[in-house]
Amino acid sequence: MDIDVFINRRKALKLSQVKLCKGICTQATLSKFENNNRIPSLTILSQLCARLGITVDELYQDQEETTSRLTRELDQLERRLMTEDYQYVLGGLAKLHEDQIESIPLRMQFYYLRGIVNTLVNRQPDQILFDFSRILNDLDERHQTILTQLAFLGSGILYARRHELAQATFYFEKVRHYLAALNVSEVTVQENNYHLRVLTLIYYTAAFYAENADYKLSNQLVTLVLKICSQQHVTYYLPRLKFLAAQNAVAEHRSQDLINQLLDEALAFARLNRNAVIEGKIATLRQQLQAGPTQSPEK
Repeated sequence: MDIDVFINRRKALKLSQVKLCKGICTQATLSKFENNNRIPSLTILSQLCARLGITVDELYQDQEETTSRLTRELDQLERRLMTEDYQYVLGGLAKLHEDQIESIPLRMQFYYLRGIVNTLVNRQPDQILFDFSRILNDLDERHQTILTQLAFLGSGILYARRHELAQATFYFEKVRHYLAALNVSEVTVQENNYHLRVLTLIYYTAAFYAENADYKLSNQLVTLVLKICSQQHVTYYLPRLKFLAAQNAVAEHRSQDLINQLLDEALAFARLNRNAVIEGKIATLRQQLQAGPTQSPEK
């Protein structure tokens, strides 16, 4: 980020730090930005730039090539996360240096990806919660972007895996209320990754409620995400969705024909997306079903 563009514009307009930040942030926040490269939240930075008659993008013009490269790399990692290729994501993130990611949206994406993948591979919670807190309490402190919802989601998954149900439910309820207010028809007109992130929110929320035996809500969410997948011609989540639907069908004692159909569809999509994890889970569930009703399906 070229902070000199910001400072020179402020001085050209003969605005003191006190006048510029009035009603937006403290002078200390602005001073840390101008003097120590301490970037404020996207909301604050956007308001400051608007008062100067410039955009946040203008501060990044000299770094367009770097930003474009980082965007491609992070987007690729986000797509691989959806196919459960966690080792690839971990390796890709390890090659990136967060201090060199100056774009606020990209930095939030980096913290989200690192937090969520570390959650999914059961790493220690301290760094995970810190990554999510960087989004919630710093970069998107007014909770205006979908990255806040993804940070809520990751926190919910973490607590669920630690069997702390009250804390997990607290975060998943936040996500569920966000999804309830979502206009599905508008999902198609958002920025490139928006619909993929919405799918992530819905899938893991559906899985959480299924794990807690609320199959009605879980199935409603599965139906919603299948609709979005159809609209967007997205197949990343279809193997996992069909498998989740099959698990729900088993738990609800639905017909064997329906269960087999859902598992066949899950397997077809898993092979299409090269998702070996789901292929293995399908094989395990079928073995459990053949072994008899005493076996419980893997979650």
